[in-house]
Amino acid sequence: MKEKSYQLSFFHKYLTVWVALCIITGIMLGRIIPGAAQFLSQIQVAEVNIPIAILLFAMMYPIMLQIDFSEVVNAAKAPRAVVLTLVVNWLIKPFSMFFFAWLFFRIVWAPFLDPQLAEEYMAGMILLGIAPCTAMVLVFSYLAKGFMGLTLILVAINSLTMLVLYAPLGTFLLGETEMPIPFLTIFFSVMLYVGVSLVAGYISRTQLIKRRGKEWYDNTFLKNMGNISIIALLVTLIYLFMLQGDVIIEYPLSVGMIALPLVIQVLFIFTIGYIASKLLGLSYQEAAPASMIGASNHFEVAIATAVTVYGVGSGAALSTVVGVLIEVPVMLILVSICLRSSHWFTKQSRDTISS
Repeated sequence: MKEKSYQLSFFHKYLTVWVALCIITGIMLGRIIPGAAQFLSQIQVAEVNIPIAILLFAMMYPIMLQIDFSEVVNAAKAPRAVVLTLVVNWLIKPFSMFFFAWLFFRIVWAPFLDPQLAEEYMAGMILLGIAPCTAMVLVFSYLAKGFMGLTLILVAINSLTMLVLYAPLGTFLLGETEMPIPFLTIFFSVMLYVGVSLVAGYISRTQLIKRRGKEWYDNTFLKNMGNISIIALLVTLIYLFMLQGDVIIEYPLSVGMIALPLVIQVLFIFTIGYIASKLLGLSYQEAAPASMIGASNHFEVAIATAVTVYGVGSGAALSTVVGVLIEVPVMLILVSICLRSSHWFTKQSRDTISS
């Protein structure tokens, strides 16, 4: 893998400020024009919100344009990263989420909550725990300067594994006798969020390089593409808080009770993946996506399942919505941690050295 020199753009440098402003703006817009938020939330296909899909395309497409697809084969030289991700996502994360949900809602918060409501909050957290992220990790990996070829491979493997393990884990951890597999939600989200932008990025890259040359493509065409992704990310954040920001205002105590164990879980899973990446001798570019894909959640799948099993007004549905609200801010903190600690890792992984 080639080393690239990066300079922080205006948007990157003050990203924390923009995120805070976008959260406030989203909540205010949701309060001022609630009808618009309600209308936009209803534009869905298989529980996948189409406006979010469009915004994610605006995030993903510039990223796909910067991937040298001939280097995707190098991901096959990093089996340790793939195995690590599978272990963390499917053998550790669901059970650690269950533990933190049990700890907080059956012990810490138990004196303050109705037992039935506490069980529903637990269920929503567990649904998030068995739905690790797919598409959004491409954005976070890009921001952390990870190996995008490997990230694509991890997204593909994670999506396929979710189809196999999602229902059995949900049945086991939730005690549901007929846990549904939100197949259409998984399929459409992966196709819309990843597939369309992947194909568009590949075609655009190969055709433009063929017609205008690699130097023009790298130095002229790609010059501001990274900023487009950041702007789309910030607009997405406004949109999410416009749709769900009322939850913070109407149920502040419940949101806080749910958010605390979710944030602890995210940091816990990321720490396990990051330390294990170091111990396994992964390069930084491999460690960043391998660690973050487990820390993030596929909230569309979790929300769709919570609504199907427990109902739209349930505590489980509220828990999955809180997962949406903390997703981007917390993951951006992890991106910052990755960038600041990249010097901990080697330039090459043991897999690459031994191959």
